[in-house]
Amino acid sequence: MAQTILVLDFGSQYTQVIARRIREQSVYSQVLPHNSSLNAIKAANPVGIILSGGPASVLSKGAPLPHKQIFSLGVPILGICYGLQLMGKLLGGEVKKCERREYGRSELIITKAGKLFNGLPKSLTVWNSHGDAIVKIPKGFQGIACTENSQFSAIEDSKRKFFGLQFHPEVEHSQLGVEVIKNFLFSICKCKADWDMGDFIETSVERIRQQVGSKRVILGLSGGVDSSVAAALIDRAIGKQLTSIFVDNGLLRQNERNEVIKLFNDHIPGKLRVAKAGKLFLTKLKGVSDPERKRKIIGKTFIDVFDKEVKSLGDVDFLAQGTLYPDVIESVPIGGNPAALIKSHHNVGGLPDKMKLKLLEPLRELFKDEVRLLGKKLGLPDNVINRHPFPGPGLGVRVIGDLTNKRLNILRQADAIFIQELRNSGWYAKLWQAFCVFLPIRSVGVMGDERTYENVICLRAVTSSDAMTADWAKLPDALLRKVSSRIINEVKGANRVAYDISSKPPSTIEWE
Repeated sequence: MAQTILVLDFGSQYTQVIARRIREQSVYSQVLPHNSSLNAIKAANPVGIILSGGPASVLSKGAPLPHKQIFSLGVPILGICYGLQLMGKLLGGEVKKCERREYGRSELIITKAGKLFNGLPKSLTVWNSHGDAIVKIPKGFQGIACTENSQFSAIEDSKRKFFGLQFHPEVEHSQLGVEVIKNFLFSICKCKADWDMGDFIETSVERIRQQVGSKRVILGLSGGVDSSVAAALIDRAIGKQLTSIFVDNGLLRQNERNEVIKLFNDHIPGKLRVAKAGKLFLTKLKGVSDPERKRKIIGKTFIDVFDKEVKSLGDVDFLAQGTLYPDVIESVPIGGNPAALIKSHHNVGGLPDKMKLKLLEPLRELFKDEVRLLGKKLGLPDNVINRHPFPGPGLGVRVIGDLTNKRLNILRQADAIFIQELRNSGWYAKLWQAFCVFLPIRSVGVMGDERTYENVICLRAVTSSDAMTADWAKLPDALLRKVSSRIINEVKGANRVAYDISSKPPSTIEWE
């Protein structure tokens, strides 16, 4: 069994980013709820524990707390943001509300490198998000770094191997944050880097077999990396017990149904059924502009279509989905996770209360880049593994406002042009995700000598490693000019193109 770093989740949106940063170093990470029993924590046999950040204040009544004996386990502990404040308060220090909230980038001055900051510069730009701060450190600790607003931005008790960071080293905005995490893993916890995706395949195949037994499974195949990898993994576990179903919901990209069928026939084992349900989805969505209602309707209709397919298949017990952990963490609290809801996903938060099928989600603890590694291990081709993410609700959440065939067709054509030019320029492989958004506004334009009053298309392209944080991509001016010119000239109904330069946070990658 690989060594484990345990992450206790206090509700931070970045909890799974912490877990991902650990796995990037070939160290196995496991996330447990903050209030896990001492037996559950001991059962994980951790070589180190990380206390995540969270939205609560340690000063508030009912603040989430870990088991009081975790500090007596004899393993290194790192507290991040809320975790630092929690550690400070529980071990005898003092925490107070900041006079001025510290949010965003700040300069961190390292006053003592020690093992946590070993090999790093004396000054770093780091990312903060907190309204409380330690004003008195517990006995045995010393301050090792500060910012303009926080005297104790990093603390350590080298004897007990307890460390705390007020900033978030896990996010991409923190300079050399990964190096800080690596120091904790290898210099302090003495990790061996003994975990890889082969371990995940082995344990997942066994878990699927135990969960499914001799029952039958249907899987919603979209043709994207998530569902394709899920299909390949489940097929390895149970073979002919799996039937994949592709639902054409009328919200697909240009030529997508034919591409999915070819992809499945060429590379993914098992049986495939195609359900042509575009008219049904668009009828249900007629006049609906609220994004959450769209997602719920799409999710429910998706299940209804599956139910219809089930009747023609006979006895089926499980519905498999390519749900990933970012979907889960942003959609609904799970396992005691107190994180606040950001948005629902059609395959997580939009399911009916009484499903006729049990869920099988073998990828729900993985991030997108881990799924790509898994797909490679399973033998899927690069054009599948490296395909950009596509939301379950499809273009339904990329047409802002009401959905009509005209709007969808305009968006499909524009999106196809954008992706084609990204591929031609070599930029597609450099991006995490790129797509077009149809805006429910019209603008005045001039084409030839005629006045036009047509629609606006917004381009969105981001770079990221895990989708939990993302920066807008600085595409070349010449590329943007070419895409804009082609869309305006080739797509009837569009006369203006904009480019989204928002990062996540505070924005999300998708618009709805």
